[in-house]
Amino acid sequence: MTSAPGHRITVEPEAVHVRAVRDGQLLAESHRPLALRETGCPVRYYLPPEDVRTELLTPSDTRTHCPFKGDASYWSLPGAADLVWAYQEPKDQVAAIKGHFCFYDTEVVTD
Repeated sequence: MTSAPGHRITVEPEAVHVRAVRDGQLLAESHRPLALRETGCPVRYYLPPEDVRTELLTPSDTRTHCPFKGDASYWSLPGAADLVWAYQEPKDQVAAIKGHFCFYDTEVVTD
């Protein structure tokens, strides 16, 4: 957990089935995501790289900085720029998300 006045982040394993689909194509599917909960943001699921079809993704030149999580790198699909991101060297407080991929659009699947 990390926090600052009025801001809090937690990262925990989540017992849900999530997947990322774009234009009918399955990009990722996981039964072992990490749920990142951050003040003022929707829950984001960070998926292990083994559960992501990385061969479909192209690295982007985009980089962003979060004062709480660190520097993020992005990947794209044709027609979908910067669709997914990961923190390769996250801040210590969120170290669990290192190398995990996060999609803007994921869905929780009810098994």
